[in-house]
Amino acid sequence: MELRKNPKIDLERKRNAFFNIGLATSLMLVISAFEWRFYGDGGLVNLGEIDDDFEEIMEIPQTLQPPPPPPVVVLPKIVEVPDEEEIEEDVKSIIDVEINEDDTFEDPIFDEPLPPEIVEEVLIFVESMPEPIGGMSTFYKHVAKQMKYPNQARRMGIEGKVYVQFVIDKNGKLTEVQAIKGIGAGCDEEAVRVIKNAPDWSPGKQRGQPVKVRMILPVTFKLG
Repeated sequence: MELRKNPKIDLERKRNAFFNIGLATSLMLVISAFEWRFYGDGGLVNLGEIDDDFEEIMEIPQTLQPPPPPPVVVLPKIVEVPDEEEIEEDVKSIIDVEINEDDTFEDPIFDEPLPPEIVEEVLIFVESMPEPIGGMSTFYKHVAKQMKYPNQARRMGIEGKVYVQFVIDKNGKLTEVQAIKGIGAGCDEEAVRVIKNAPDWSPGKQRGQPVKVRMILPVTFKLG
């Protein structure tokens, strides 16, 4: 048996109307709640009748201080000095030299300027580079024989290379020896000492003439 709804009592048809009525009612209630003013049982409060117990604050007048007196300006006294003033001095001549026409005078001698100091140029690359006498192998053998491993570096286990820079002069002497990159712990100083005490080299030559040449060599420190 099929159930049928009575169209007269079908509330689904009026759902939109009920929704709009409820929405309007809610909106009116919200507006009324915001517009409602509550003053309590006593009504309006007259703020003019409140008795205050605040202490009267006395206004302290501002003390007027007179301005300091202006500084006294002392003008310098200008004394007029006459432009032409005769100064009487008793000047006596102390020159008592007789000069004859036959007398001759020598021209003054001035010190001659010193010649400019010639600074020899230190080269890096030349036609014939300097070499140790006996070759590089002999030089490194001398370095290994003379070098003493520093105790501090040995205790700390420090190993590495110390790069030593030096200049070979025209006579083959090793000069201006210095460590430019080291490992510390006494190794730098030991490498410089050994290079300074190294034997002479064959000097470098440029166009057949001996010249100064700057070189850099590594000195290796390695624990055995």
